[in-house]
Amino acid sequence: MLCPDLQNYMLTDHARWEMQRRSITETHVDTVLTVPEQREEIRPGRCVYQSRLTFGEPPKVHLVRVFVDIERDPPEVVTVYRTSKVQKYWR
Repeated sequence: MLCPDLQNYMLTDHARWEMQRRSITETHVDTVLTVPEQREEIRPGRCVYQSRLTFGEPPKVHLVRVFVDIERDPPEVVTVYRTSKVQKYWR
């Protein structure tokens, strides 16, 4: 199954907790999910959407990765994180 375009989704409590802990806003997540630079099915029913976004002072590019269970209705964001190791995950 291909990872679908997402306009409607739900944030789980765990995802919200991780977003707060990692200083990732709902706007960041929405940007990644609605216009992802890359998406990949990592196992049946779960996709990772990712985009490069700029954070901090001085500005630094991080890769924001959003993991989504796509077989739910609406799809559920399971967890979110950002990493400075863009090349490790960039396909």
